[in-house]
Amino acid sequence: MPTNKNPSESQTKHHPDSKFHPLQEPAIPSSPENINASPNLNRSIHSNDIHNHSTVDPGRKVPTIITLRKDKGRQTVNMKELLTDLRNGYTNDNSPSSVVSTPPSSHESGRHKELNSVMALIDSITSPDEEGWSRHRMLTFAAKRYASAIETNPDDYDALYNWALVLQECADNVNSDANSHLKDALLKEACKMYDEATQLNPALHDAYYNWAIAIADRAKLHGRTKEAEELWKQATKNYEKALQLSWNSPQALNNWGLALQELSAIVPAREKQTIIKTAISKFRAAVRLQFDFHRAIYNLGTVLYGLAEDTSRTGVSLVGNEFSANELYSQSAIYIAAAHALRPSYSVYASALKLVRSMLPLPYLKVGYFLVPPVGNQVAPHCDWKRFKFVLNHEGLQQIHDDEQKINDRPAIIVDILDIISVAVCSDLTLPPGPSICIDTVHGPVFLIADSWESLDSWLDALRLVYTIFARGKIDVLAGIITG
Repeated sequence: MPTNKNPSESQTKHHPDSKFHPLQEPAIPSSPENINASPNLNRSIHSNDIHNHSTVDPGRKVPTIITLRKDKGRQTVNMKELLTDLRNGYTNDNSPSSVVSTPPSSHESGRHKELNSVMALIDSITSPDEEGWSRHRMLTFAAKRYASAIETNPDDYDALYNWALVLQECADNVNSDANSHLKDALLKEACKMYDEATQLNPALHDAYYNWAIAIADRAKLHGRTKEAEELWKQATKNYEKALQLSWNSPQALNNWGLALQELSAIVPAREKQTIIKTAISKFRAAVRLQFDFHRAIYNLGTVLYGLAEDTSRTGVSLVGNEFSANELYSQSAIYIAAAHALRPSYSVYASALKLVRSMLPLPYLKVGYFLVPPVGNQVAPHCDWKRFKFVLNHEGLQQIHDDEQKINDRPAIIVDILDIISVAVCSDLTLPPGPSICIDTVHGPVFLIADSWESLDSWLDALRLVYTIFARGKIDVLAGIITG
């Protein structure tokens, strides 16, 4: 039976500086699945690019895998509808300023000065083409509309919120390489407006979410500085607040995980362990809220890959001694393979898969051990439960034996993917002690005991991902990856 070999024989040798770059959600949603709608989709938080090499010499710069751009899905007053309304309004009236109330003529208020200052920032944005210029004019139109509403009623939190969204969209239209100061200034003003809006209405969970995105965008402009560290910490707090107000957002969990991943690269080494553990938990929570959320699946693979790199370099895992570097590489490859199977046309996943496919225990997706009862006797005495090797592929989970393990009169446990109803953690006092899993099938439940809670988590994810890929009609893609 194939197993993971020594890295020098079959796996890529990884340079200590190589890493995955996380994938995040696009900004201002028209559809959460429309990844390609974001012009910044393939821009990574880190600077490395994907290279399609599978092996390298120990002294060479090795390939890295990028992660997806953030989920900037602004779940708000629909910006798409807003821009459509503005486009129609602009067509009917070619003068956006006509909707703005007349400002005080002699005694300008502090608010009026502040809004004028922000409008000056917006007016300084340039665009190289007509399409960009047309969008800029519509955003200017929107900015003036909300500026007028805020002047009329400073406590209008909806206007403050929408003003912040417009500023954030304006910042997205600025080339950060050419004019990072302008982009940062617009994002900073957007953050101020989100702050005001949430003070007026603390229940605006979308505002906390979009505010966190704006802070994260600012952090990326500041590189690996102390200021960036503080900004990433602020972003994580705002994602946490957004989820406290609306817990069932896989996008917010994914972005929270990415912010933590970025923060872990800046903080002192003694703080990294806790942050990495938390990032893994956020990505895993996002996947368990939405099993086919391929961005979070991929990002979970990238953080595990980075953890494997650190473990390979130091010989000590940041999250304990449960997994070796080879095991972490193999786990990372499972998530990358699953993301590719769900979105085979996505070039980022395809490129990453070329790098990590050899790290899988081919021709299987996952190999490990479970404590199992005699077949047909799930309530057998604990002493009758035995530890056996299991393999998972695109067809299902199967118990196997090697030269040291003879099944004898125990028929092998086989769970076909198409027979699975659910996979869940099990708490049953009749089972032997340990982290247990229940696979409910059309033929009845199958109870298994994993070696550890960490191992149980990886098995739960792997089984659920294979089933999800099967349910989405992409099992042939996964089969090609494994048997290729």
